[in-house]
Amino acid sequence: MKADALLVRRLGLRDYEPVWREMQAFNAARTADTADEVWLLEHPPVYTVGLAGRPEHLPHAPAIPVINIDRGGQITYHGPGQLVAYLLLDLDRRALGVRRLVRRMERAVIDLLAEYGIDAEGRAKMPGVYAGGAKIAALGLRIRKGRCYHGLSLNVDMDLAPFSAIDPCGYPGLAVTQTRDLGIGAGIDELGTRLVRHLELQLAQS
Repeated sequence: MKADALLVRRLGLRDYEPVWREMQAFNAARTADTADEVWLLEHPPVYTVGLAGRPEHLPHAPAIPVINIDRGGQITYHGPGQLVAYLLLDLDRRALGVRRLVRRMERAVIDLLAEYGIDAEGRAKMPGVYAGGAKIAALGLRIRKGRCYHGLSLNVDMDLAPFSAIDPCGYPGLAVTQTRDLGIGAGIDELGTRLVRHLELQLAQS
């Protein structure tokens, strides 16, 4: 495997907390020779609250589980029809800082959407990717000992209603969108394959 290549694992539909614990275990056990990986999957409905989460951003009396986790950022929603890509990377080995990694993750999504004729952008003070003024992809990472886990989520073909019960990523009234509503007919498998290619291209840059 090339040094810049990612070992891809397709995990299907998986409950959030067990996968989170598996990421922590992977990161703790890896060595200098462990290959970097990307895990592609979907989650059943769940709200996750990052380390910057605040009570006023949480849903009121939610019917959907809420899990406090160890990534950066605030609250977001995961559900079926959303492509989740977890990046388990050795940042020291790649000589890559977290800010530069976030920008490259955003660029990978932007370039992916451009393949389908969609103009998208990142925002300096609001990590993520936006199309037509609405958020289509969220990012959040955890860095420990020069290695990262967690990653990004791209809304593909899902029920967006649960986002209306929260302040997505801490921003009241932030609109969200998905690839289906932008006219992209590709499903999660195709988008996942293309996203990995763009991530590899971005991570290979010096």
